[in-house]
Amino acid sequence: MDSSGIFETLKGVFRGAAKRLAVKKDTAFEYTLVTRTPSPFPQHKGHPLEFGSVKIGKAYVSFHLMPLYMVSEKISPELEKRMHGKSCFNFKTDPAPELVAELKQLTKAGLKQWDANKWI
Repeated sequence: MDSSGIFETLKGVFRGAAKRLAVKKDTAFEYTLVTRTPSPFPQHKGHPLEFGSVKIGKAYVSFHLMPLYMVSEKISPELEKRMHGKSCFNFKTDPAPELVAELKQLTKAGLKQWDANKWI
């Protein structure tokens, strides 16, 4: 498995969102975006909210998108097959262009909603 190629493809999904968020981690194995402002939720004690991340694991590359907990966007059956939990997708191979486009759309919808909630 060429996890570095998958990682770079999935990291590219966040390219547009990174302009509005802060990069918390940018290594060869993890890329994490967080809000620039403190979380409005008391349990986070003023820390930023994690928006999303891409992480290389032992058997797959995971794509986490936290706004999925709140966004009512429909997820295609093909992307849903890769879903692990409510906000994570796992990839063992480079995602097809239509899945990358769908992840970009979900990311854009999440960014829009977080912006409307004034979390960004």
